[in-house]
Amino acid sequence: MNPAPNLFFIGPMGAGKTTVGRHIAELFRMPFLDLDQAIEGHTGAPVGLIFELEDEAGFRLRESAMLAELTTRSGLVLATGGGAVLSADNRRLLRERGFVIWLDASVDAQLARLARDRQRPLLHAPDRRARLEQLAVERNPLYAEIADLRLASSGLGNSTHAAHDLLDLLEARWRRGNIAAA
Repeated sequence: MNPAPNLFFIGPMGAGKTTVGRHIAELFRMPFLDLDQAIEGHTGAPVGLIFELEDEAGFRLRESAMLAELTTRSGLVLATGGGAVLSADNRRLLRERGFVIWLDASVDAQLARLARDRQRPLLHAPDRRARLEQLAVERNPLYAEIADLRLASSGLGNSTHAAHDLLDLLEARWRRGNIAAA
């Protein structure tokens, strides 16, 4: 058992972090937040525009600031963006302040789920497959470093079934706790 006050979803884009996270929050009767949506709400600008105006580095600074703020809360389910783990400070906050669930997805599953998506700045590449493979090589070790639980979301069926499968795993491995003094 890993006691933690929060559940944090990490993993690549298209893995189902937001969709499954919402279901889990509902099942545990906890509030749900999506980190990218929180950034958009705070700035009044979509993520794509932030990337366009401030580049990825500017977005990552905003992401880290918002993550630091949101992880001080207790009793929250939070879906992060795929790149939130790039910062060592972000990884530390996630690890210290919550139970971290890595929803993993194969590149094929990501391509299928993101086929119509034109909003994600990091997918604006001539070869989407190559881009997703590159991101996996860079980020999978970081996801593995902080994950309390890894769940392959490829082939789990719809998000409701995935959430119920995850619920059983969480009931065996997680219990709500308090944030330790930072």
